[in-house]
Amino acid sequence: MQRLSAPLRRRLSTDATNDHTLASSAELAYRLLRRHSSDPQKLASALSASGLDATSPRLLDAVLRRCGAASSLALDYFHWCSPSLPSAPLPSSLALLAKYFSRASAAPSPSLLAPLPSHLLSSSILSPVLCRLPPPRVLPFALSLLSSRPDHDHPSLFLSLLESLSKTGHVAAAERLVEELQPRLPLSIRHYTALLYGWCRQGKLDEAKHVLARMKTAEVAPDVVVFNTLLAGFVADGRFEDAFELAKEMERRDCPPNAVSYTTLMQGLGSRGRVDEVMRVFVEMRRKGCTPDSVTYGTLVSAFCKAGRLSQGYEFLDAMSRDALRVDPAVYLGFFVAHERKEQLEECLELMERMRECKCPPDLSIYNVVIRLSCKLGETKQAVALWNEMENSGLSPGVDTFAIMVNGLVGQGSLVDACNYFKDMVGRGLFVAPQYGMLKDLLNALVRDEKLELAKDVWGCILSRGCELNVSAWTIWIHALYAKKHVKEACSYCLDMLEAGLMPQPDTFAKLMKGLKKLYNRHIAAEITEKVRLMAEERHVSFKMYKRRGVRDLEEKPKSKKRRGQKRSRGRQTVQGQSREQANLSDSVDDEEFSS
Repeated sequence: MQRLSAPLRRRLSTDATNDHTLASSAELAYRLLRRHSSDPQKLASALSASGLDATSPRLLDAVLRRCGAASSLALDYFHWCSPSLPSAPLPSSLALLAKYFSRASAAPSPSLLAPLPSHLLSSSILSPVLCRLPPPRVLPFALSLLSSRPDHDHPSLFLSLLESLSKTGHVAAAERLVEELQPRLPLSIRHYTALLYGWCRQGKLDEAKHVLARMKTAEVAPDVVVFNTLLAGFVADGRFEDAFELAKEMERRDCPPNAVSYTTLMQGLGSRGRVDEVMRVFVEMRRKGCTPDSVTYGTLVSAFCKAGRLSQGYEFLDAMSRDALRVDPAVYLGFFVAHERKEQLEECLELMERMRECKCPPDLSIYNVVIRLSCKLGETKQAVALWNEMENSGLSPGVDTFAIMVNGLVGQGSLVDACNYFKDMVGRGLFVAPQYGMLKDLLNALVRDEKLELAKDVWGCILSRGCELNVSAWTIWIHALYAKKHVKEACSYCLDMLEAGLMPQPDTFAKLMKGLKKLYNRHIAAEITEKVRLMAEERHVSFKMYKRRGVRDLEEKPKSKKRRGQKRSRGRQTVQGQSREQANLSDSVDDEEFSS
């Protein structure tokens, strides 16, 4: 065996050591972020005292990857290290930042983006930033960002801002930006296409036609991209006659429709279940000599799977293989969704095996569908096996995957396993506000099944991991305890909630006071009342009105449930009465026909 040279061995050893050091630093940063996420000042002090290299783009990339779907943690680290970065982040870091900006609760300031090079301030970064801004602040933000850059960066940044504003629905602000800058920065066909796309996306096709008129006045000839943008607007608005007429107009202008044009038409028709017309468009496309691509075939597969015509969908899948077109997991997803509707688990597993044979491994979306179906059919062992297979293949489960697994296990009564998966989700920093419905189902099921200690363990895990809990989360836990007569425990956690600086909802307070009155426990009632009264004074809320509202909410909830039940019963009675009338009418008609 040939031995490696000494310099090469040293370089490989150094690379391995650097990778290990980088991973250790990323893990340290991640733990500090989780521990101090609720206090920005403590977090900044802890990160500064930790010895982490804030100037390293590679460390930033490693920390962003370690944070996974915990976007708030990733952005906290980026905000801390961005003033110290000597160069722009790595391209992979920019892609992750774009995803995190789209999930952030507030947009960064222009000064945070100003140090980045102009070629990195693309629409992929600016679009999620602008999404977080209210409409009145969009134009000042764009102008401030432009003013912070040198003049030679203005043309490229102007185009990026225009495309980002149009993508995020701020096309009116984009038009005002054009008015501000057009005397200085001329418009090209890409600028007009961005404006056209923005108006079409909002369904304002008259404004889109006005953009076309401005192009004609400026003697800018539209290309196939411009026509396809307007075609997509007609399709999205359901104006298929105008869309087909535009396709004919494209041919008359020596700009014939391409694969994107025909695919857009097929996507619109397929989404409305008009699969026969989809097939006619496909035949017309082949007759015109336009070669379909993988997106076209994927659209056909999706349309026929949605209509329940799986055999024709499989025919197009085979056609893709014959034409040597790349088949990605998104094409297969339509089959899995159709099989899930029919509760065909075996067919899903066979299709996953076929995908592996074709060197197209299932992605996270497909695993989500099959795991959900397995749990629905009671095959929890199969769901766990699929989960393990997914992680062994290198896929990292996201929030949706954990929600599917936990809800499925709770629905099948596997509460211990559900708790383990939920705690794993919390440990990975994926527990955020939209998952409170899952938390409610899990805690109610545990308390209802008399697994109080296990429920306390779940709640303790949430607290120990530093998750941000609001009033809704505490209310879910307190109401779950109260519903099974654990009044003292509910009051104890209510006191913890007050210590955390959160004021209980009026109905929660009234419910606890009612339960304590039955237990004759005046000491705890007085302690809770005094703390709530002080908190109400700090918030300038009338404590007397707060108590009255709580009592009123408790009285109105049973009444509203009763009214909903009465409405449902009246609806059933109406349907039954109509069916009886129809039956009597048909009987009378039959009697008349018999007598005649």
